[in-house]
Formats: sequence, structure tokens, C-alpha cells
Amino acid sequence: MNKFNSKIGFILTAVGSAVGMANVWGFPYKFQQGGLVFLLSYLVFIVLFSYVGLSSEFAVGRLAGTGTLGAYYKSFKSKNKDTIIGKYIGFIPLLGSLLIAVGYAVIVSYVCKALFDSLTGELMLADTSTWFDSFSQKSYSVVFFHFFVIAITLITCIGGASTIEKSNKFMMPTFFILFVVLAIKILSLEGSLEGYKYMFRFDSQALNINTVVQAMGQAFFSLSVTGSGMIVCGAYLNKDEDIVSSSKTTGLLDTIAALLASCVIIPAIMVYKMDQAGGPGLLFQVLPKILQDMFLGRLFAIILYLAVILAGISSLQNMFEVVAESLMYRYPKIKRNIALIAIGIFVFGIGVNMEMISQWGPFMDIISIYIIPIGASIGAVTWFYILAKDKLVGEINLGASKKYGDNWYKVGKYIYTPIAIILCLIALIFKVSF
Repeated sequence: MNKFNSKIGFILTAVGSAVGMANVWGFPYKFQQGGLVFLLSYLVFIVLFSYVGLSSEFAVGRLAGTGTLGAYYKSFKSKNKDTIIGKYIGFIPLLGSLLIAVGYAVIVSYVCKALFDSLTGELMLADTSTWFDSFSQKSYSVVFFHFFVIAITLITCIGGASTIEKSNKFMMPTFFILFVVLAIKILSLEGSLEGYKYMFRFDSQALNINTVVQAMGQAFFSLSVTGSGMIVCGAYLNKDEDIVSSSKTTGLLDTIAALLASCVIIPAIMVYKMDQAGGPGLLFQVLPKILQDMFLGRLFAIILYLAVILAGISSLQNMFEVVAESLMYRYPKIKRNIALIAIGIFVFGIGVNMEMISQWGPFMDIISIYIIPIGASIGAVTWFYILAKDKLVGEINLGASKKYGDNWYKVGKYIYTPIAIILCLIALIFKVSF
């Protein structure tokens, strides 16, 4: 199994896996609603989840030397637990990674459509609602872009850790640079400072359990701590790397990405007096309308959608890789190229038949409400209640600049794991998608 060649390559790959639509349209919408209360709550949880949640998944992957299926099996085996359960329970979070890739590829195809129409100038002249409906309400409307997204993802995954690392060394810095350019442009607009003041306001009405839960869920799933995806990143990590330090850096960069997106979106909405929006409506109706009225709007539309595509492809890489690695682990005769092509055919074959948002939306709700939270809870319980403590803590301390012991483990076992279960129950009972 090949490994990441550098710490920065590993971190950028992990950041690429984490940064996605949750940062671009989820975080700004919730930040706009909750202001400083949401932000401070989010920062508390992102620190906690980076410290124990993300680091534990990296550690389990490196300890097992393999991805999802192998990591669960070896975790159960470490205490002579029922290895039958260990052999199969990893399929639940793995299924979450595979199915979320189906829906994710559709939305990245939408973004490719927006980029193409920005390049041609069509988006700058269209009524944005009519334009969005023209493909989101029509079957097989973005097939070409859909195929392109799958093909690029497969190409960048073909060499495993090597090509994934190389592509993220380009994609992630480019993503951040492009969003900084956008943020500077928005800052130059008259009235943008009012948007920043609104964004960082303290709203006593937001000081409630709902805001805290929204921040908790956003932080948890923004880091992709889902009991699957980040394990394979850890499997490709060298033994001399400091896992907790890398996890903290990943959490920091993921937060910066979310804040950059907010510094573009929230002030722009305030300047142009648009209604608050989240999800696809923000990216494909509200923002295009703003860009149409903005000086050099076409150029900044190209920058925006290119940046979002880079974030989307990097996330899809992780989803494809974690499934491919698990298939090769469970069935050693399967070659990497065959596994990847099979995944690509599956993701494209299912997704191409749900390109209408009326089909794609409910599908994504099912995955994000049921499968992903259950998988995340299974992961947390397995790492802190099934896997032998000495093995987990020992792996955390390999390459660490400082040693971690009971305190780190207790935070994971008695704070992080209960939070994962609580979020799962909230999602299941109240049908909440984070």
C-alpha cells in the first residue's frame, strides 16, 4: 500500500475530503441565522471533534493499515470480540460513503453546468430561477457534466494515495486562493461592512438549544467524521506523523474554508438585499442573481464555480477511494482499476437517473438523515468501546510531539461518543439533516 509522501499532502487531502457543500452553502446559511452564538458554538465543537473524533479515525486507519472494512474487523478482533459483527458492521458506514457519492456527483454536475454557462455568458443574461429549473427539473439534463465529474474523479484516484495527494496539492490551495479573491471583491462593495457586522452580531434570540445543535451537527459532519471516509486517509499515513496535530490543522483549515465562504456569501446577500437561502437555492439562484449585477460578475462567477468544483471533486475522491480500498481488502483479487471503474459505473448509473432535484433531494435526505449518522455513531462506539484502549492510545502517540493518555481517551469515550449518538438520535427522531 502506497503512503502519502508528506505531511502537507496528507493534510490537504484530509481537508479536501472535509471541505465541500457543507462549507459552501450549509455553514453560511446557519451562520447568517445564528450569528456569533452559532460561530462560537461551532468553534467549541470543531476543536473537540478535531481533537478526538478526527484523530481517532486517522489513528484507527493507520493502526489497521487499511480502510473501513478492515479497520472495523481489526478493532473488534483486538479484544476478541465477535469478529462476525466486526466483519460486516463496517458495511453500514461504507454504504453511506458510496451512496453519498451518488448524490454528490449530481450536485457537482450542477456546478459544472453553472461554470460552463458562466464561461459562455448565458448565466449572466438568464432569469436565475428559470435557468435553474431548466436543468434541475428535467431528467438527463446534465449527463455530459455528470460523466465528466466521474471521469475526473477516477483519473485522480487511479494511483491511490500518490495521485490523490498530488491533485489535492493543486486543488486545495487553488480553492482557498479563489475564495480569497472573491472575498476581497465582496469587501470592496459599498455596504459590505454592514454584512460583516450582521454576520458577527450577537443575537440573544439565537441563544437556544437549536442553534447549539445546528452548530454541533455542522461541525461534526463538516469534518466528515462519518466512521468511514477519514479512516482510509489514516491508512495511507506514515507512522512518524503526529496524528492529533494533523487533525487540529485539518479542522482549522476546514473552518477557514467555511468562514471564507461566509465572507463571500453573507455580505453579498446583505448588499444586494436578497433573501436568506441555503442549499441549492443559494448556489444556483441567489448568487447568480448577485453576480449578474456585479462589476466583472461573469469573471467572479467563473471563479466561484471553479472553486466549488475543486472542493466537490476532492470530496468525491475520498468517497471513491474508501470504497475501492475496502473492496480490494475484502476481495484481494480485485485490481484497483477494476474496483474504481465499477464504483464509477455504479455512481453514474444510479445518479444519472436522479438528476432532477425532486429525485436527488429526497435521496440525499435519506442518506444524510439515516445512514450517515448511524455510521458515524457506529464508528465512535467502535473506536472507544470496542477497540482495545492501549492500541488506540498507542497509535495516537506514535510520532506525537506530546503524549496523550487517559484524558484524551476519556474525552473521546465520555464526551465525543455520546455527542455522536445524540446527533444520530436527533437526526432519526426529528428527521433533521445536518
